[in-house]
Order: sequence, then C-alpha cells, then structure tokens
Amino acid sequence: MPRLTGHFFCCVCDNLFRVKKENTFKPEIVKTNLIVILGPTASGKTSHAVRIADDFNGEVISADSRQVYKGMDIGTGKDLSEYHVRDKTIAHHLIDILDPFEEFNVFEYQKRFYAIFSYLLDKNVLPVLVGGSGLYLEAVLMDYKMPYAQPDQCIRQELAVLSVNELQNILLDLNPHLHNKTDLEDKDRLIRKIEIERVRNNPQFNLTQSPAIHAGVFGISWDRSELKRRIAVRLEQRLAEGMIEEVEQLNKQGVSWERLESFGLEYRYIAWYLQNKMSKDDMTGKLQIAIGQFAKRQMTWFRRMEKKGVAIEWINGKDYDLLHSKVLEKLT
Repeated sequence: MPRLTGHFFCCVCDNLFRVKKENTFKPEIVKTNLIVILGPTASGKTSHAVRIADDFNGEVISADSRQVYKGMDIGTGKDLSEYHVRDKTIAHHLIDILDPFEEFNVFEYQKRFYAIFSYLLDKNVLPVLVGGSGLYLEAVLMDYKMPYAQPDQCIRQELAVLSVNELQNILLDLNPHLHNKTDLEDKDRLIRKIEIERVRNNPQFNLTQSPAIHAGVFGISWDRSELKRRIAVRLEQRLAEGMIEEVEQLNKQGVSWERLESFGLEYRYIAWYLQNKMSKDDMTGKLQIAIGQFAKRQMTWFRRMEKKGVAIEWINGKDYDLLHSKVLEKLT
C-alpha cells in the first residue's frame, strides 16, 4: 500500500502554520475512523467538511437525501465549487448517482455508505461524512438493522386495492416505532415499506453487514437570528443563480410536477409557482418560512440523536480552527 502524505494546520497565538505530516490518517492506529460534520440547512457544514478532508487526507461522503439526484444542483445546495481547494478537487461520494425518476431509500444509502467507507479505509483515506438528512446519518451512526426485500408483485397487487388509511394501519402493526414517518404519507412508499417490514419480521432475513465505525461527530451551529439571516441570503442567491429555471428544465426533461413536489422545499414551492398556483412573491416568502421550519426540525432530530446516545460536539460556524483542533484530537 502506498504511503500517503497529508497536511494539517496548527493554530498558535492566532497564527496559522502549515506543517507536513506523513500518513496523517492511519485507521489501524487511531480510535476514530470517521469524522461526521452535521448541521441544519445553511449552516456551512459542506465547506467545513471539505476543509477537514483537505487537511487530513480525507474524502467527503454526502448524507443528503436529494443530492443523490442528477440535475438537482441549485435547489439541493450541492455547491460543487466548494470541493475545489488549492487547485485540486476533494473527492466526494453519493452525489449525482441517480436520475430524478429513480427511487432512493435509507436501506440503499446505508449499503452504499458502508461500501465507500470500507473502500476509503483500505486506502488509508479518512472518510468525512457530511449532511443534514437525519435519517441517513442515524442509519450509519446507530447501525440500523435493515433487511433487503425484493419487490413482491403478489403483495403489491394485494395491497394496491387498500386505502392509505388501511395501509398505514398494516404498517404500524408491523412496526409501531417507525423511524421515517414520511412513509405514512404516500401509497407507493407505504406498500414498499410494508414489503420491507414483512421481511424484517422474518427471523431468517439477511442483514447488510456493517463495518466497525468509530465516529467523531461535530455539529455546526449558529444562533437562531444568524441562521435565519443565512437562510434568507442563500435563498436570494439561489434564485439569482437560476433555481427556478432548474426546476423548469427538470419538468421539461420529463420529471412530473408531482415528482418535483415530492422532493419538498425549493422543488415543491417552485413547482407550485410554475403551475401558477402562487405568485413569485408568495412563493419566495412562504419558501423562506418553510426552510426555516425545516432547519428547526433538523435540530430537533439531532437533539433526539443525542438523547439516543450519539455524542455531538457543537462548534460555532465561525470557528473552523476549533473544529480543526477537535478533529485532530480525535485522530491522534
């Protein structure tokens, strides 16, 4: 295996000195083999994660349920330009891997994450997981036990004639403690979830084999008023960059309005605007409020993760040097 050279930065008396260090990350001699950067939307977590990956010979793995889709760039905040640092591109994974027509779920995410995580460790590369999709993060950090269930046409025909309410009752009988309540809102997702839960309840089902993960988890935080300001500024920037045109183009390429609305937030409100269901000013104002509400739900999810035992160190979004030093502590 080739020797890799990474770089890290030390902050002494407010001065930043660049120091070379061979094999910055050696998974066989450190207790932490995954760094997680999470936070609410507009917190700047991606830029922090990219800098950590650059400083510690890492690669970024996305934990965003919408960034997996091609063509959904501005509305999902991929900010791919942020991956370009010092005349190079930081490698990133689980971004732009599917067409918007395709379905993606937490089982598929967990399986793909495990494969990438193991691949990076084999290369002596630090995996840096970044995102705000709480379900995806929790599936990895809390090692959800999820079965693989092939689509069963017999079951689907049996369930297709039932109402949403009847399907909800069946699903809740199979699993009264659902992680993702959105499975209760869509008939197709309800049927798919019932298929999965029926397999899960079979004691012979096969689980995805999970690697040993020892994570250092950091949350990027801002006070409420500053985060609200960042959300407003970012929304204005995205609209100026062509977010409305992006949604319009996706529809012209065959992505239905219904499908676009299912992606929520930017795609839902802009789809409504493009269908003349609301004015542009109404769309912008209501979307900004919805994004703020979404950020609150994200923070609620992260707090719940902490109560379940996931230790999150919260770092002010302005203080990258502190984040860097905390990560260094985890890796040495």
